[in-house]
Amino acid sequence: MKHFKTLSSYLDYLQLPRPEHPMLSVFNSKGDGFLPCPKESSPPITNDCYTISFKKFVEGKLNYGRTQYDFTNGALFFISPRQVLQWDNSVVFEQKGFSINFHEDFLKGTELAQRIKKYGFFSYSVNESLHLSPKEERQIEFIVENIEIEYQNNQDEFSKDIIISQLDTLLKYANRFYERQFLNRKDMSNDLLEQFNHHLDTYFESGKLQEKGIPSIEQIATELSVSQRYLSDTLKKETGKSTTEHLHLLLIDEAKNILLQPNKTVAEVAYELGFEYPAYFSRLFKKKEGLSPTDYREKYKLN
Repeated sequence: MKHFKTLSSYLDYLQLPRPEHPMLSVFNSKGDGFLPCPKESSPPITNDCYTISFKKFVEGKLNYGRTQYDFTNGALFFISPRQVLQWDNSVVFEQKGFSINFHEDFLKGTELAQRIKKYGFFSYSVNESLHLSPKEERQIEFIVENIEIEYQNNQDEFSKDIIISQLDTLLKYANRFYERQFLNRKDMSNDLLEQFNHHLDTYFESGKLQEKGIPSIEQIATELSVSQRYLSDTLKKETGKSTTEHLHLLLIDEAKNILLQPNKTVAEVAYELGFEYPAYFSRLFKKKEGLSPTDYREKYKLN
């Protein structure tokens, strides 16, 4: 897999114009203009840069991996360093919007260098991008115009601080707008929670717990065709519990039923539920229920 350590080498690979700054590039369509189009397809690649892009496709559709996305109304999406990228498109398209690319070292020594790692949307898939309202779009475009002014001007000792301040503001607005999107997509959130529960119920009933052990959150997210971070954030917004907490609750509910079967030891119950170590199962059970598996069995055993 190709990896690009510098912004210039990455843009060269994409067949895009070279940056004005060695660690920062800004492309903005403005007015009747269009963004420069990158190469039509690419095998998996990685790089050391952050990307913030707002795309409106005027003609054609974009195939990203195995999925086709319609960005006619515009979508804002975020890519973090070393995230695997792969794309293909079957038709020529023209696009409006903007694209900001900056090397992770551009943020070194700033507060944003640490804060940017806390924004979960940099780990979302492209189909989980932020869809802006017209008002939100104007707010973001205003910030990008300020960044572009500094980028195009003769840079001085203040330029970098101003650009980073504007990037910080852009990300804070994006965080706010994602909160709005989660609220506006309650039906989708409920559907994802139902899919999550159904997937685990099916996994439990199929006997895969004993065969393959407890599934990882990454495996579950892949099965549901969402990114791990997006799944976690969606469930957290919907229920207040993380993906791991949901998984543990379902495992404990399953454990309660099996514990009431008197012919099985606690260790056998733990192994049946996919736990490699019975002691860990017992600790988790007591943490969630307030009593040990043995005490639970004694309290609720059938007479």
